[in-house]
Amino acid sequence: MKLLTPSSTWPATWVAVVAAVACMAGAAQAATPAELLAAYTAQAKAPADAARGEKFFNTVGAGELKLSCASCHTANPTKLGRNELTEKRIKALAPAANAERFTDRGKADGWFKTNCKDTVGRDCTAGEKADVLAWLISLKP
Repeated sequence: MKLLTPSSTWPATWVAVVAAVACMAGAAQAATPAELLAAYTAQAKAPADAARGEKFFNTVGAGELKLSCASCHTANPTKLGRNELTEKRIKALAPAANAERFTDRGKADGWFKTNCKDTVGRDCTAGEKADVLAWLISLKP
């Protein structure tokens, strides 16, 4: 069976359609921190609480590594952090200090999954994500 490639036999309009769909798929992942907060809040079916998020962020969890979010991101996530395991520098986590943060739902979900397992030893709930994000959004550099 011969595979068709865009450069050989596909009409130009089909190439354009495929490119447009690919762009829209990427755009669907794009978001603002406020949009992600709204999504996590809706999923939690409860309002986010920034004070609860700050407490969660700074509390050492039950994970095997005995870390808190602040262990790597510092108690002031508007500043650079450092990974406790690799010693790699980490860009500021607060959106006001780093415009790239929380602008992609897929990346945010992936990082929450990894970091929650390292800190609390499980996946974070939508409510915990909403609380932490509400606090991070409230911070100013």
